[in-house]
Amino acid sequence: MSLQKSALSVRENAYAPYSNFKVGAAIRSEGGAIYSGCNVENVAYPEGTCAEAGAIAAMVAAGETRLSEVYVIADSPHPVSPCGGCRQKLAEFGTGDVVVTMANLDGVEQKMTLADLMPGAFGEHHMENT
Repeated sequence: MSLQKSALSVRENAYAPYSNFKVGAAIRSEGGAIYSGCNVENVAYPEGTCAEAGAIAAMVAAGETRLSEVYVIADSPHPVSPCGGCRQKLAEFGTGDVVVTMANLDGVEQKMTLADLMPGAFGEHHMENT
């Protein structure tokens, strides 16, 4: 299954009773496996989970920690981009040259790299003590 089909399929499982804004995400690990996730809302809004975070959690649960490609899709007028927190999560597991495809249900896609999405990203190099 392609990243696009995986993200589109899992989007249907999103739990979004408050916003009705269903999001699906699929990531390909460096090992080539595809992991997907959907958003899961909670009546206490900050307690929800984004689709990208769900896909990352599935990848890590399977024992992988590096991603090589990302696809995010939602029913919106324009391709939907990962939120700031998910951009940081993606940057944790991918390099700056990882391509993130953002899409909507009308077939419009926009591609950017993680470096484009996270200029000046906080990374492990910031944690080095000299």
